Amino acid sequence: MEIVGNLLQGLSVALTPLHLLFCFIGVVAGMLIGALPGLGPSAGLAILLPITVSVGDPTAGIILMAGIYYGAMYGGSITSVLLGVPGDPASVMTVADGYPMAQQGRGGAALGMCAIGSFIGGTICVILFTILGPSLAKIALTFGPPEYFSLMVLGLTLVASFAEKTPIKAYTAALMGLFISTIGLDLVTGASRFTFNQPKLYEGIDFIVVALGLYGITEILLAMEDDALSFKFDKKALSWRKLLPTMQDWALTKWHILRSTFLGFTVGMLPGSGATICTFISYAYAKNAAPPERRALFGKGAIEGVTAPETANNAASVAAFVPLLTLGVPGSGSTAVMMGALLMFGLQPGPLLWENNPDFIWGLIGSMYVGNAMLLILSTVCIPIFVRMLEVPFPVLNSVVMSIIIVGGFSLGNNLFDVGMVLAFGLIGYCLRKMDYPAPPLILALVLGNTLENSLRQSLILSSGSMGIFFARPVSCILMVGALSSIAWIVYKAVRGARKDAAALTES
Repeated sequence: MEIVGNLLQGLSVALTPLHLLFCFIGVVAGMLIGALPGLGPSAGLAILLPITVSVGDPTAGIILMAGIYYGAMYGGSITSVLLGVPGDPASVMTVADGYPMAQQGRGGAALGMCAIGSFIGGTICVILFTILGPSLAKIALTFGPPEYFSLMVLGLTLVASFAEKTPIKAYTAALMGLFISTIGLDLVTGASRFTFNQPKLYEGIDFIVVALGLYGITEILLAMEDDALSFKFDKKALSWRKLLPTMQDWALTKWHILRSTFLGFTVGMLPGSGATICTFISYAYAKNAAPPERRALFGKGAIEGVTAPETANNAASVAAFVPLLTLGVPGSGSTAVMMGALLMFGLQPGPLLWENNPDFIWGLIGSMYVGNAMLLILSTVCIPIFVRMLEVPFPVLNSVVMSIIIVGGFSLGNNLFDVGMVLAFGLIGYCLRKMDYPAPPLILALVLGNTLENSLRQSLILSSGSMGIFFARPVSCILMVGALSSIAWIVYKAVRGARKDAAALTES
């Protein structure tokens, strides 16, 4: 009953006119920020941090930032679905099936399921946060370098599901991503690696540079080869009712939404893990759990392939508040920016914050319920507006997308070197697509590369160089066994397939 009373108190704080206004502004601003390639939630929060702090009221300020955060997490799906350009790492998997759905005239349904999945996943996770937050945070804190390394390895072993017929190509793409992640200065020794004496490479290659090239430029080049490719809708197809997901869509995705919610919450609350790995794991799990006839549609416009990662994405964004508010440990880059804002307001995140500032804590939790509802309403109402973007003639749309990509690349470091890198990765992505190498494994490996390397080094330091540490700790052992089992299963299927092909040739 105490929790219910605290929640009602929080809702009364969140529903005041001023806090409602800030929540609305945050959600709208977040959607716009998330839709712009090159920004993403972390950069958007950092840019708007001075404005947030100038508000003066800590509760209003953090409600504004929280609205920006989960608004941006959804906003990335807009360009991912409609233009095939992910705005941040967590939106990469949305492109795989969202963009093909837009090409088939079902972009509205894809965006609708993104909104519904995000709302359900976010709301369930807010409830879990309300009830179990402090207890779960203590469990998350037990994760050390071996557990993080094993989790990253498990995520990378699942990339074979992105190229089921040729898993070796998926693993090759992942190795390419790991190689790219090593470019720059070694954080331990300070030695430069594969920089070729280019100072601009000392900080490494930014994910956005690679994503804009592999997805944006590559898609434009492929579209230019297909003169018939265009998005055409009649006026009836653009009606609000036609654009919403169907009951069949809901039947196909309801269990994926629930699974991805709990997966996103579990992984998202681990400090430093972020939402990206949740989206990849949830997509791979959704594909593997689907019936054979639906599994064949993944990558070609399966509604489950859009819903699962987007649900996990939003669930992880809520879960990231668990370690921040209960332990004072930011769970992601975005919550690290929020922690800086709290400190600027004179508030120290941690257990004492719940005792000394209950109105602040429960007001924030109450605003999460309100913000998720606002996000669902706004995103649903605006779907016809978003989809009408696709009525623009394809050459014009291509030009606009190219401009957005170039500006996004330039804005990263305000130099033409990054623009050149975007174009270079666009050509690399084009060649990879022509040879049937999937892009998602490369992106996943690039995003996880630094964390994987650091966790490996820290683990080996703890064990004096022994690899046995990954099997000596229960959680790490379970994750590592899962990763090795995944590889063994892929090898088994490949051998079995080769034997069947050989038998068929012998019979013929």
